[in-house]
Amino acid sequence: MRLQKMLVVVAVLWTMAVIVLGAYTRLTDAGLGCPDWPGCYGFLQVPQHETHIELAEARFPDRPLEAGKAWNEMVHRYFAGTLGLLILVLFINGWRHQQRRVPALLLALVVFQAALGMWTVTLALHPVVVMAHLLGGFSLLSLLALHWWQLQPRPVWQVSQTLKKLFWPVLLVLTGQIALGGWTSANYAALSCIQLPLCEPGWMDRLNFDEAFSLHLGYDSYEFGVMSLDARATVHLMHRVWALVTAVVVLGYAWLLWRQGVAVLRTFALLIGLLLLLQISLGVANVVLHLPLINAVAHNFVAANLLMCLVCSGYLLHSTKESLYAENSIIAASGQQSVA
Repeated sequence: MRLQKMLVVVAVLWTMAVIVLGAYTRLTDAGLGCPDWPGCYGFLQVPQHETHIELAEARFPDRPLEAGKAWNEMVHRYFAGTLGLLILVLFINGWRHQQRRVPALLLALVVFQAALGMWTVTLALHPVVVMAHLLGGFSLLSLLALHWWQLQPRPVWQVSQTLKKLFWPVLLVLTGQIALGGWTSANYAALSCIQLPLCEPGWMDRLNFDEAFSLHLGYDSYEFGVMSLDARATVHLMHRVWALVTAVVVLGYAWLLWRQGVAVLRTFALLIGLLLLLQISLGVANVVLHLPLINAVAHNFVAANLLMCLVCSGYLLHSTKESLYAENSIIAASGQQSVA
């Protein structure tokens, strides 16, 4: 399984690069830099020669070629396509070594991600598709990291059964916050509130939940958003409010993880706590500095790593040998007492 471990490490690093490139593409408004899929204006790469450019613009007269945005989009696609091939190799090698469940799930997910990438273009940046594409990329990273731990010897220690149960609602809270962040970005609502801690004066009168969380079907294009300013402010505000809930819940989980007294779990507790604090700082900086590109990309990348660390910690909590032995011992002891 040495080859499989190496493949997983490469895939994790490559997925991180794809996530960064995806965020960069979205934040530079290059999601429709190529108006077709999987090529670009009918070519396998961005048209460069004058005759090719003329042909490209004749094919898509409503969208003149912007070479910079087109290259942002195509580089992201090249990296994503390479990741798909890498996961296919990982799946084939895992199948040969009886490691099939997670590699099969990874392969299915990366195929679905490719479909979401296509729909992102064909549906002209529909917010639901863009948000799902973001969540899919984060899920790929988390599953790959989980698979790496799956290939290691099972840990032997006893952990709190309560903490194992708490992991799932904590995961749900964090996933909800990431989805809200994706919804905020996909609807171009990141700068709808530019004051702290909540929004501009009179924000309570501007709340519009019906429009903020509507699917907004039927538009020809969703580039630069279709929501009203009030609806965008509502989305942004909900992202901030849920961030406070997420911070409390995730920090509480990290503290309980630290109290287990196990070195690797304490490492994850520290990573989760530091990544969470960094993410909050980046979120504040996005508002104060009016969404600088590097900061916004980092905000996306740190969120992906925070989810990955949380998922890995949950896997370690649920895969321990000793906790299973302890449960079996208790059951056996209870049975002996009943017989007596």
